[in-house]
Amino acid sequence: MNELRTHLSRRTFAQLLGAGAALAIAPPLAAAKNTRPVAVKEAADAVIRLSANENPYGPSPAAYKAMTEAFHLSYRYPDEATDLMIADLARFHAIRSNQVLLGDGSAEILKLAASAFAGSGRKLVMADPTFEAIGMYASVASPAVVKVPLDAAYAHDLEKMAAVADASLIYVCNPNNPTASITPKAAMRAFLEKVPAKTIVLVDEAYHHYVESPDYESVIPLVASHPNLLVARTFSKIYAMAGLRLGYAVAQPALLDKMVMHSTFDSINIMAIAAGRASLGDAKHVEEGRKRNRETRAHVIAELESMGHHTIPSHANFVMTDIGRDVRTFGSTMRQRGVEVGRLFPALPHHLRVTIGTPEQMERFLRVFREATA
Repeated sequence: MNELRTHLSRRTFAQLLGAGAALAIAPPLAAAKNTRPVAVKEAADAVIRLSANENPYGPSPAAYKAMTEAFHLSYRYPDEATDLMIADLARFHAIRSNQVLLGDGSAEILKLAASAFAGSGRKLVMADPTFEAIGMYASVASPAVVKVPLDAAYAHDLEKMAAVADASLIYVCNPNNPTASITPKAAMRAFLEKVPAKTIVLVDEAYHHYVESPDYESVIPLVASHPNLLVARTFSKIYAMAGLRLGYAVAQPALLDKMVMHSTFDSINIMAIAAGRASLGDAKHVEEGRKRNRETRAHVIAELESMGHHTIPSHANFVMTDIGRDVRTFGSTMRQRGVEVGRLFPALPHHLRVTIGTPEQMERFLRVFREATA
């Protein structure tokens, strides 16, 4: 099966280009010269989109440069580029290359996991509320989907999730979307020890880079000792590549082999790979993005709290606040006034999710929010 996965990601590209030319697909993993990122400019009367948890500051300057240099290879299939990206991620996480599987954003990773481990009537367990995509993907094969409410701290109730009989796949989004809350590291470790070996645990770490709490940890290092653990990551958030679509999974090879059987050829494009490789080498851009988000988020939360709206403690690039009224109606009002906010999450019908944009965007949000709640 490992041979199959290797074949799917490589078409003897080096034989076509020559060993030297193949390495020109993207620059080597290294920090490039950093310049301060510039937020996307918007017209004064444009609708501000604070509904999709996007990073308003854009990719690393090194990523822009790498994409420009990759233009001349846009006619090539991305097979050799994929291998280089996987090798970089393996070095980045100090794991083996056969423990990495790329996806067209982490959404594809969730879809492959649903197809491989939750199809044919097998049981999927997920929180309520959480990111809904995997439940939607799994529903195509009509499995039993069991939703377990978050606990009082808006963390995953892992004890109840583990207690669901005959679960084939358990999905844990940490930090969780839409609540921006975390599930404590001690609880995660205990949960992974308790879950039956036949049950696959998918931990979605899309917002990993924004967490600064000592009560959180990535579970990627635990993959080595847990054959049933699958971790999803994305370049859409801190790396600001939502429109480029690049994500990946980390797991033991046998688990990834089962997912590959449901994948398509060449779902990752060369531009995304070039940007991703360069982004991995730009730690300064990541830290600056984290700092900007932290400072703006703190201001927004303080303002919402001063207006009497309790906000769930946030460990991501968005916040969820109790507005005490129907979110759908309120969201429509906000959009009419030029600010697009998050959708309804039925489990929390009075909680509004809003993405942390630039300081200027968030001042406009707060002004419109005050008007809409007056």
